[in-house]
Amino acid sequence: MAPARIAIVGTGTIARVHLDALRALPGAEVIAAADTDAGRLAAFGAEHGIARRFTGLARMLAAVRPDLVHLCTPPALHYQQADLCLRSGIPVLAEKPPALSLRELDLLAAAEGPRAAAGGPGGPGGPGAAGGPGAAGPWFATVFQHRFGSGAGTLRAVAASGALGRPLLAICHTTWFRDQGYFEERWRGRWASEGGGPTLGHGIHQMDLLLHVLGDWTEVSAVARRQARSIETEDLSLAHVSFASGAAASVVNSVLSPREESYLRFDFERGTVELRHLYGYADQDWRVTPAPGCEEAVLGAWAAGRQGVRSGHQAQFAEVLRALEQGEPPPVTLPEARRTLALVTAIYAAAFTGRPVRAADLAPPAPFYSAMEGSGAPWRCA
Repeated sequence: MAPARIAIVGTGTIARVHLDALRALPGAEVIAAADTDAGRLAAFGAEHGIARRFTGLARMLAAVRPDLVHLCTPPALHYQQADLCLRSGIPVLAEKPPALSLRELDLLAAAEGPRAAAGGPGGPGGPGAAGGPGAAGPWFATVFQHRFGSGAGTLRAVAASGALGRPLLAICHTTWFRDQGYFEERWRGRWASEGGGPTLGHGIHQMDLLLHVLGDWTEVSAVARRQARSIETEDLSLAHVSFASGAAASVVNSVLSPREESYLRFDFERGTVELRHLYGYADQDWRVTPAPGCEEAVLGAWAAGRQGVRSGHQAQFAEVLRALEQGEPPPVTLPEARRTLALVTAIYAAAFTGRPVRAADLAPPAPFYSAMEGSGAPWRCA
């Protein structure tokens, strides 16, 4: 089958990461790029040999009709751009966060849904257009690349096998550092354009992996502060999360931490599994500590798992291309992304209202359904 014809929208730093990952895969061909900044677009296209360049998304979709669009734009643009793509019959893979609110994601689900039942994605003759097994129409998927390293896959498999026993406790800490200069980019640190601070924009990757392993959350209590940065949003949040399984988790999101680390810890009845990294992990970044008497079962199950795949965009994009070719739902479907975004929303809601929050508390007309800030951050009136 011919390579998937891919267009990249937004030509900033993350677009280069996407392009490098795509060009390492045999099933992808980047055919076009779009950006409202003509100078940046021209430089990106010249550097990477992309001749078809557009300063308008609608013009690009009409002119080249790609099989898949990668959204690498600031968060506030994701909803409108994805909606235009879906209503044009073209699948979308969006950088995190997928949208600025649960409301925006639900609107995208409505744009995705009617066509999802109609046939394969892409234009005539494109990957999936023949409507293979499980074929779906234009879909919306989110980049949550930490799910796709071999360590995450092994942990899920070992946990599902029962070798680790019940999950009891988890720690999910994204302690990163961004100085004040980082927020000089006009869209950063603002509710209207970035949607939130480190809870939405940085820690979301670790929280997605937390949920990928532990499943549905049930209740959240939280604190959020504007501790040290001169921005509209929080620069720090701390949360206690309860899960349907009975497990509990401590979640910290920070851009104030000079010693940067992404840390996840899962304490099961029969063992502890830890992951320490920063922006991506390999097999050696995982550590397994069996409970006394469980060494053979736990370590044996872990050793039998998949190995050798780093987390990263390339690992996820390979799965996206496979789904596109086979006419299957993509990895990290919209409902899966919604569960993660709902946890992020619950942290803001619990922190700003001072009350525990459940999923039902985030339904419309709750103010947090439409914006992470809800009715206003506590420091807004300070």
